[in-house]
Amino acid sequence: MSFNFNYIKQFEKQIILKKIGIRGQKKIFNSKILIIGMGGLGCPLLTYLAASGVGSVGIVDDDKVEISNLNRQTLFNSSDIGKYKVDRAKVKILKINKKINIRIFKKKLTSKNIKPIFKSFDIICDGTDNYETRYLINDYCKKSKKVLISAAISKFDGHLFKFNFKKKSSCFRCFMPEKPLIENNCQTDGIFSPVAGILGSLQANEVLKTILGIKTDLSNKMMIFDSIKTNFRNVKIPRNPKCVNKC
Repeated sequence: MSFNFNYIKQFEKQIILKKIGIRGQKKIFNSKILIIGMGGLGCPLLTYLAASGVGSVGIVDDDKVEISNLNRQTLFNSSDIGKYKVDRAKVKILKINKKINIRIFKKKLTSKNIKPIFKSFDIICDGTDNYETRYLINDYCKKSKKVLISAAISKFDGHLFKFNFKKKSSCFRCFMPEKPLIENNCQTDGIFSPVAGILGSLQANEVLKTILGIKTDLSNKMMIFDSIKTNFRNVKIPRNPKCVNKC
């Protein structure tokens, strides 16, 4: 494709970077990214992907905006309360990047609909808040050889994972073989709102690095962020020979 003057002007601060340039910007434009969960992680993730020039994004969520979402779900405001998140997110994002193609899936992800939803996308971003859906996403991405970039937040902490299932890789079940007895999420534990913004932005960072083929990434690793200590650390997730996914 050819870029017109306005497009180049919009993304010129990226294009002048040696690791991106026109060729890299075309890769970004031609990428197809799916985001599951339009919450505290999905809002900054979608915002930065759109602002960076990603050409096609799918967003999956069947929830409506609630007043308790507004402290961390930055795409929404009080006038959006009671409306579907995916509908409002699409409206807001098109004001940032009118060339982006946004497909909305106003439904809960299940084992029955995951295949048709996932099939058109290359990189899957998990921003969900329950283990059942995380396992479903992980297992399908492993089976279909997708790249999975996942984040989780609770209280003052965040975790970021990347699994490149196009290659031999560990998976989320290698890290957590079984669902914990207690479901930890924002609803039960609370959340410090900047943590959502930081982890969603880090997800976008990892997505863009993957698109561009930048090799210094988080493959088979977990990044742990402690917002109280302002501390990051990376932990390797080795393949578990007993993993049900036969990693």
